Amino acid sequence: MRLSVLDQSPISEGSSGVDALHNTLDLARLADELGYHRYWVAEHHGGPMLASASPEALIGPIAASTERIRVGSGGVMLPHYSPLKVAETFTILAALYPGRIDLGIGRAAGTDPLTTFALQRDRRQASPDDFPEQLSELLAYLDNDLPAEHPFARLAETLPGLPEVPAAWLLGSSAQSAVWAAQLGLPYAFADFINPGGDAIAAAYRQRFSRSARRLTAPFTAVAAWVLCADTDEEAQHLATSSRMTLTLLRRGRLIPVPPPEQAIEFLAREGKPVTGALPGRRGIVGSPSTVRAGLEQLASEYGADEVIVVTITHDHAARRRSYELLAEAMSLEPATLTSAPPGTFYPT
Repeated sequence: MRLSVLDQSPISEGSSGVDALHNTLDLARLADELGYHRYWVAEHHGGPMLASASPEALIGPIAASTERIRVGSGGVMLPHYSPLKVAETFTILAALYPGRIDLGIGRAAGTDPLTTFALQRDRRQASPDDFPEQLSELLAYLDNDLPAEHPFARLAETLPGLPEVPAAWLLGSSAQSAVWAAQLGLPYAFADFINPGGDAIAAAYRQRFSRSARRLTAPFTAVAAWVLCADTDEEAQHLATSSRMTLTLLRRGRLIPVPPPEQAIEFLAREGKPVTGALPGRRGIVGSPSTVRAGLEQLASEYGADEVIVVTITHDHAARRRSYELLAEAMSLEPATLTSAPPGTFYPT
């Protein structure tokens, strides 16, 4: 089972977005050294807790700071962008770091409706819900298979990074995303940390998968999970109280920086909320290395997953580093070597 990282660049109380972004670079270097397979950065806008507003801006510095780990978006929220612009940006990245760039594509806004509207270039009306068309156009640029009569056909040949292209993924947390990924022959990453219990959706993806000569000949499933590992179960539960507080307030429409555990415990006590057990409305794999290993193996088995992508948020960056170190040891990760391939080769996984 491959193990990877999804980093949302959390902003801790008392720190800044600048600190969070530098922590992302530091954690990426650590993940590379430890043997994680890929390092994805998320896209979120307009909140005080997450600094990852522009994955395309982070991928280059991360790839430059690491040696062999795959780097990509988890994901680019395509409704905000022109498919051509995304194709141009990611072929540039693929050219600079061949064989290492992933383009994870998502449909969600990654923010609230007002910020979504602020991100629009044309604000005369709401943007259309045309994600399937956007996705098809983006893939057609990367595959250079727009019909000859299409008005944009010549643009596919002008992508600046050719012949290098990124490996395209579809991200999702619903049944519809699985249908699209299966129809298009794309690898599929399901966000269990958003919508726990999506194993039936992952199974439907595999059942409906259509092999693609340009992409995958067999389905490939990753599941993204919220994980926190510490030396003991008790310490891990203590650290997880920060996320318990943020999730509780998120459900009330309040976004806050990641609080320290001591503050979170006081808040949870006032609210009469538990400080251990399941996270509110989410699945959390929290505990010592043996506890977390068992949880990850069970999760991968439920989803039939080829890969698990780990999301970890703590107030203290050192605790987050320690979590990934313990997890790498528990899962017996070993640093891998980069496999070279001819220019233009598609890297599905």
